[in-house]
Amino acid sequence: MTSSRDRILDAFEEVLAVEGERYATLEAVAAKAGVSKGGLLYHFPAKDQLAAALCDRLVALAADDAQRMRSAPEGPARYYVRSSHYAGTPLDRALMAVSRLQQAGDARAREVIESVSGQWLSILRDALGSLDAARAVKLIGDGLYYHALHSALGGHPATTEADEGLLEVVDRITNRQNVSGD
Repeated sequence: MTSSRDRILDAFEEVLAVEGERYATLEAVAAKAGVSKGGLLYHFPAKDQLAAALCDRLVALAADDAQRMRSAPEGPARYYVRSSHYAGTPLDRALMAVSRLQQAGDARAREVIESVSGQWLSILRDALGSLDAARAVKLIGDGLYYHALHSALGGHPATTEADEGLLEVVDRITNRQNVSGD
């Protein structure tokens, strides 16, 4: 059973992702969460506190993902590419919602998105020993995520059939880095 606070954050996340920041009013969030506006205000006295809590949620989920990435048996590069699909996970939903806040000009959301992205890039750079190779792998994953997200939003979930070919490219990038030390 989830707490009222979590239900409110989930509702804010969903309204942001589906309708956008403009429609994520306190009234709409309270209605979606099934709480009164007073109940929402008890947990989040202002909309900016709701946005800050959502940013904190993304930071925590991304930290968990970063840990899985660092310890992935297949290596961080393959993990990043393989996990770069919008699948409606808590991380996906939080990332989408915070991106909507960023689009609306929320400075904290921009900082969090940049920090999370930088964290993933740093893990790749440490694993590959090269910023250029890390950027190449990250851009492959980011492109897959972008494509999968927009396919999912259009009602057409992206398939992963082509990923094996991309993973072979990632293997060539990572093996070359391991051999040449570039």
